[in-house]
Amino acid sequence: MNSPHLIEIEHSISVLSLEEQEWLLERIAKKVKAKKQQENKFNDAKYMSEQLAEMASDLDIQAEIKLIHQEFIVTEIDGLEKL
Repeated sequence: MNSPHLIEIEHSISVLSLEEQEWLLERIAKKVKAKKQQENKFNDAKYMSEQLAEMASDLDIQAEIKLIHQEFIVTEIDGLEKL
């Protein structure tokens, strides 16, 4: 992982003052944390999508949805869908 680019960055950091290095370290930590959170959101969304697809193909869940639909069919004919 010691690419020439990383070595150059390390050298550039070494010439900074301690205060500047601490500031940079805090900025990098914040950016890494934000990137991890974004990746976690993507992974969570992917997981949820997979779970929803699995539920949609489950015959028991499909039967339950049909029962719920039958219970509320009366409300669908009350004319409010035009709102």
